Amino acid sequence: MAPPPSFFWSRRIFLTLLTGFVLLPVYVMASSSLKPLADVTGEFRWLPSRLTIRPYIDIWSTIPLARYFVNSLIVAGAATVCSVVIAVFAAYAVSRYDVRGKRVFTVTVLSTQMFPGILFLLPLFLIYVNIGNATGIALFGSRGGLILTYLTFSLPFSVWMLIGYFDSVPKDLDEAAMVDGCGPLGALFRVVVPVAIPGIVAVAVYAFMTAWGEVLFASVMTDDTTRTLAVGLQGYSTLNNVYWNQIMAASLVVSVPVVAGFLLLQRYLVTGLTAGAVK
Repeated sequence: MAPPPSFFWSRRIFLTLLTGFVLLPVYVMASSSLKPLADVTGEFRWLPSRLTIRPYIDIWSTIPLARYFVNSLIVAGAATVCSVVIAVFAAYAVSRYDVRGKRVFTVTVLSTQMFPGILFLLPLFLIYVNIGNATGIALFGSRGGLILTYLTFSLPFSVWMLIGYFDSVPKDLDEAAMVDGCGPLGALFRVVVPVAIPGIVAVAVYAFMTAWGEVLFASVMTDDTTRTLAVGLQGYSTLNNVYWNQIMAASLVVSVPVVAGFLLLQRYLVTGLTAGAVK
């Protein structure tokens, strides 16, 4: 039985209102980024009286945005690669081998997501400082320390998610590959990984977005040379003025990598999330 016409109209109206609600902040951000500062701080107007691209030029000189951009790319990229590589090996071992305490391990890994990140801030700070004093390895205030910090967030969920995805891949594929002469690692990289690309992409996107927009640990674990974008954007707010138009312009610029990556990988992301959630 087909739904009544009122259902389709109500759905269209609801989706239209939802789309407007989502796009309204984006429009305000984009329009404010094209206004002079006096127009942004004055009375708000839906249609800018004067357009300028000057804020997109000034954002690179007001603060060292390029350096923050490079730091964020290095930290987020390294955290993503490490998280994916470690999660693939760990999830494959748990999924394919009957290890004692397998269920306890998976539950423990997932339970780490229950705790707020601020609980780990002081312990990690003390650990990094003590390691630096004892060994001379500078983890505090370095990119390496921030990468390790982000691994503590993204790795548990990545392992748990890939376990569910690898469980959905038939073990017959591994056995067929081993019959043809592959070892466990050969079966993993030649058979399982190509099949599990959607799940791996979903994990990579999650790990990258977690590291890209994190503020709390980046504000404590970095200094002026290793500061990331999420913290560096605060530099547009000074004691004398707040450059709202530059903040809006910089926010749009730093959103480009995440939005572009999501649009390119959304097909794999949706497939990976749904396949990993249902066994």
